[in-house]
Amino acid sequence: MSQIVFIHGPGAGSCSAGFQYQVQHFPGSLAPDLPGHPKGQSLSTVAEYTEWLRGWLHKKGHKKDLVLSGFTLGACVALQYALDYTDEVAGLLLMTVAMRPKERAPGSLEFRLSAAKDATVHEEWLDAMRHTMMFIEPELREKLIERHRVVGPISQYNDLVTIDKFDVRDRIGELKTPLTLVRGVDDPGKPAEYELEIHQAVPGSKYIKLDNAGHFPMAERPDDINRAIEELMAKL
Repeated sequence: MSQIVFIHGPGAGSCSAGFQYQVQHFPGSLAPDLPGHPKGQSLSTVAEYTEWLRGWLHKKGHKKDLVLSGFTLGACVALQYALDYTDEVAGLLLMTVAMRPKERAPGSLEFRLSAAKDATVHEEWLDAMRHTMMFIEPELREKLIERHRVVGPISQYNDLVTIDKFDVRDRIGELKTPLTLVRGVDDPGKPAEYELEIHQAVPGSKYIKLDNAGHFPMAERPDDINRAIEELMAKL
């Protein structure tokens, strides 16, 4: 029987709370908080996070038939896991993901560093996080803002740097795991269509584009994401 694992990124609370709707919908699913979110120290590469996750899952006895779903950093980790340990991963559902370094707005990294030092900038950072979560219903959005207060901007800075070092373009053709890609087409940050690049590089992959969704489809369009996971699992 497949084991569903949800892997978070630096947004939507920067912890597993962003997968609230999925954990409720899929009994027995797992959603760990990655190191440094907030406990422990952030890791410096996607490969390191992948090894941490694999160790965490193996300790729980989950060594095969994994269905991994993540967004941003979590999606990178899931993709790395499937490339490195093909026999352990049965399916992938990845959101807001790139297979190469992303292009960021000038000053976006420095903004997080300043938020860690200046109380005024810190509140500006939280307001920016609210803006990125404009499609999430208000109660959950404020819950995730409180998680951002706890995890903090330095963890997010570290995550963005880690994401920007991730590059598997030379390996993406090796991917054999059934893959569903999801993009929120109304992302306020207007990122490049990185998901399409992966879709074009992986024959047989499925590509879903959702309106009224941005960076965090699992929290913005949960019913659609839950359905996509069910459809993916039905084919395994």
